[in-house]
Amino acid sequence: MTRAMHGLPEPLTPQLLLRAYANGYFPMAESAEDPNYFWVHPERRGVLPLDRFHLPRSLAKTIRRGTFTVSIDTDFAAVMRACAEPYGAARRETWINRPILHAYTALHRAGHAHSVECRDAAGNLVGGLYGVRLGGAFFGESMFSRVTDASKVALAYLVARLIAGGFCLLDTQFLTSHLARFGAVEIPRDHYMQRVDDAMQFDGEFFRLPRDADAQAILAILPS
Repeated sequence: MTRAMHGLPEPLTPQLLLRAYANGYFPMAESAEDPNYFWVHPERRGVLPLDRFHLPRSLAKTIRRGTFTVSIDTDFAAVMRACAEPYGAARRETWINRPILHAYTALHRAGHAHSVECRDAAGNLVGGLYGVRLGGAFFGESMFSRVTDASKVALAYLVARLIAGGFCLLDTQFLTSHLARFGAVEIPRDHYMQRVDDAMQFDGEFFRLPRDADAQAILAILPS
């Protein structure tokens, strides 16, 4: 991970965030209690090619069964807070602090950040993700899952929405074994920046697919 700033950074604003993403940067904090943040510009970047998204059969069955009620932008702040929760030995600290939470919720109000929420039969928020939309790119920030498959379903719904809306880049920041199962790959920084530049020439339509698109519509869009 390459840090690109030392010392005290300027206050995060929606305008600053959009400029940063267009130039390959995103912010992180050392912990939830840290009042500051630093910019990250990885030498190698994770991306999930939309035309090569792999939907496991078991996940397709989960979507088809309607195990979760999936919604868009109904509780962005709650999704961010859930993404910041520590869980087990895998993540005891979060990089989402108060300034980052406030900046992204402001970006959401401005229409450039979106969330996908998964709820169980009782209406409880059990999984989801959020990220930033700019041009023809969607920059995935974080996801969470409180029950099996919830974040995976959210990812599938996001990919279908991006494909339907004519997006050409889904940035995952880093490559993980979890994301690799869905077709994510790692590319050098210069290749990534070329993809960002290309994506800035388009204007993806995040809501071309209706907010209440059902499981059948989602599965019809995803690559088979």
